Amino acid sequence: MIRAIFFAGGLFVALCGTSFLMVDKMVLTASASKTEERTREFRGLFMEEEAQSDRKVFNPPEWAAFCLMSIGTVTMLYSVALPKRQ
Repeated sequence: MIRAIFFAGGLFVALCGTSFLMVDKMVLTASASKTEERTREFRGLFMEEEAQSDRKVFNPPEWAAFCLMSIGTVTMLYSVALPKRQ
């Protein structure tokens, strides 16, 4: 069970990293922008507001895709290396 959880988590993180390779920027809708107004956390470092509207734009840095893909791959390899239950 633990093996499957680690493998699924690693696969999810690796696929998120792969999607960042294909995306230049993400424009959040108005409802997502309103929830972001409450707090400015770490995600707020990469956010900027569009001039025409109140929408927020998320520009992922170039290193984020490779970082997420490598973390996901290492996690999947770890799940394969876990000892089998007897």
